[in-house]
Amino acid sequence: MDLSCLPNQYARQLSAEEIATGNHREAVGGLWEHMGILQFGFLVGRGLRPSMRLLDLGCGCLRGGIHFTRYLEPGNYYGMDVNESLLTAGWQELERVGLRERLPEGNLLANTVFEGWRFGVDFDFVLAQSVFTHLPPSWLRRCLVELARCVRPGGQLYATYFECPEDWPASEPRTYAPHGGTTFPDRDPFHYRIADLRACAEGLPWRLEPLGGWGHPRGQHMAVFVRE
Repeated sequence: MDLSCLPNQYARQLSAEEIATGNHREAVGGLWEHMGILQFGFLVGRGLRPSMRLLDLGCGCLRGGIHFTRYLEPGNYYGMDVNESLLTAGWQELERVGLRERLPEGNLLANTVFEGWRFGVDFDFVLAQSVFTHLPPSWLRRCLVELARCVRPGGQLYATYFECPEDWPASEPRTYAPHGGTTFPDRDPFHYRIADLRACAEGLPWRLEPLGGWGHPRGQHMAVFVRE
């Protein structure tokens, strides 16, 4: 399976000119300062410490990564994204704020199938912010399979999602009040019931803990999968 084959805008490679003019910040959803600080504050509040290793799935151009790179001990931040041009922009963002030397060259990886084990380290925390809102449940399960190979026992994967009530008809779209849009069970943007999230982890060494709202400006909820 290859995420780059999915028909969506997230894999479109940005030109050098687009990056130079800052278009990469809009390509990851805008809200550059707000969302970067929100992600950082949330994980620190959940126990992230400088000595821990963090994997940022769908890290894009390091909207949150800048804050994590500054906070974590040098080399403890890792990022992965389907879009290599966004990673290029991320290096430039680090350069702009004087953090480039805190991140080794191999700590950002273009990868389409969540192979965090390719970094060759075990992770304490993983963040998938606004990743599975764009992908179906089968990809969340694929993520859990791959990350089970590189998240230590007791490690935590935090994943945001658009929540759907348990009694909502499984095949029906839903108007999602917090952002005024519509979410779907079978196309982008996707929604999940808690039962869907549990089904993704069935038979795998993860324990699901839904956390609910966490202040996301577009109403995404947060769940944590704890590695057993």
